[in-house]
Amino acid sequence: MKRALLSVYDKTGLVALAQGLTELGWDLIASGGTSAALTRAGIAHHSVEDVTGAPEMLGGRVKTLHPAIHGGILADRDDPTHLSALEKQGIEPVDLVVCNLYPFRERPGIETIDVGGPTMLRAAAKNHAHVAAVVNPSDYRVVLDELASAGALSPTTRRRLARDAFAHTAAYDAAIVGWFDTDTDADADTDTDEALPPTLHLTLERAGELRYGENPHQRGARYREIGRAGCWDRAIQHSGVALSYLNLLDAEAAWRLTHDLARQHPAVVVVKHSNPCGAAVHPDPATAARRAIAGDPVSAFGGIAALSAAVTTRVAEALTEGPQFDVIVAPAYEPEALVILVARRKRTRILETLPPGPPGSSLRRLDGGYLVSEPDVVSLDPTSWRVPTRAQPTESQLVDLTLAWQCCAATVSNAVVIVAEGQIVGIGAGQQSRVDAAELAVTKAGGRAKAGVAASDAFFPFRDGLDVVARAGVAAVIQPGGSVNDAQVIAAADEAGIAMVLTDERHFRH
Repeated sequence: MKRALLSVYDKTGLVALAQGLTELGWDLIASGGTSAALTRAGIAHHSVEDVTGAPEMLGGRVKTLHPAIHGGILADRDDPTHLSALEKQGIEPVDLVVCNLYPFRERPGIETIDVGGPTMLRAAAKNHAHVAAVVNPSDYRVVLDELASAGALSPTTRRRLARDAFAHTAAYDAAIVGWFDTDTDADADTDTDEALPPTLHLTLERAGELRYGENPHQRGARYREIGRAGCWDRAIQHSGVALSYLNLLDAEAAWRLTHDLARQHPAVVVVKHSNPCGAAVHPDPATAARRAIAGDPVSAFGGIAALSAAVTTRVAEALTEGPQFDVIVAPAYEPEALVILVARRKRTRILETLPPGPPGSSLRRLDGGYLVSEPDVVSLDPTSWRVPTRAQPTESQLVDLTLAWQCCAATVSNAVVIVAEGQIVGIGAGQQSRVDAAELAVTKAGGRAKAGVAASDAFFPFRDGLDVVARAGVAAVIQPGGSVNDAQVIAAADEAGIAMVLTDERHFRH
């Protein structure tokens, strides 16, 4: 007779599984709360204590850690010495281990660190040639159906289940390590709350296939951290074709920047190739949308539009007056607004989702490893900024300088951003020369740069970059400062009558 060991915290589907196994003639062993659940359901089984002859002890910490259990799981049925040892000790083999673990992610702490469960799963997965390890309740029906039709689980199924079991315990251990890295225990000898801990343990699960990767000849998928759901997991796609890798990459950039900008008024951001090409803040969302698109309507074609406020019919009209977007993302849509967008932009992906969570560390692949950096958080406290020029920025200029500074930090370096009246009018992105970045921003802005403001993501190493925006007529500039030529650059600003703000904070983005 085949034997199954059931030991689950999550009782979802347990009774149906146990009933199905019993009907197939299997003998059941159950531990602790699982045994109690089967007793309440009237399903015959043996308790772990019946098998081990030892009582559960230490408040449940020790119950399955016994040779009568693990010998039955780990024995290699193809090795006569293993079978002889089982017979000598009176141990019967176990053919199926069904186990899921204490809910550590939901209630992190010492008492939710499971020991017996991972040990049983790993033992069964190691011996998957003879034992099936089942960790996901979603597999219960698959297992029962295959046992009913074939009388046993195939090697392919057992190998797949073993892989899932090891992935599950690896993710479980990673969550525990992460807790140790962030938990501050007043009784601990050391504080382990390190921004960059000695080891990183990433466990990701595939959340969905994508149309393709970065290019059509590459395969792509979206993965998420196990146990965490982000805004894209909760997104509703109202229309349009399936998302691609770049759709999500750019949507993330647009969505995050939009919420960074929407501090006092609704914000709209248009992103192309991970860089903003337009952005605006305004009390009226429809006006913000029109201004964001007007920043660079040519580049906006095929880009991503993200809005911090719900899309009304007026906003939908504004979004469909200009270029076609690949994606529009917003927190909500009026029904009539959806009708307009779907009718006029049939291929556009219309996404509705929640605000993004806090940014995490940045990881970049290197040969044999990764570069890791804390998230770049932009300081927006004007009291920490310095103004070394004779001219001082006005209150309205400070508002625009703040917008320019935020957008500059979200733009690939070297970056120069020009803003006028709450609207990006010119961006120079990804240039090796800061002068080229300034000239590109001025070219994009045209006459709109006059009386506007400019931001540079790093200091002006020479006055030439500042001279470019000064000739275009900008009235104020924000930059980190810190160049050996700061005195020359400040003098150039004074010559042009420009107010200059120094933040002492660089925001390169590569």
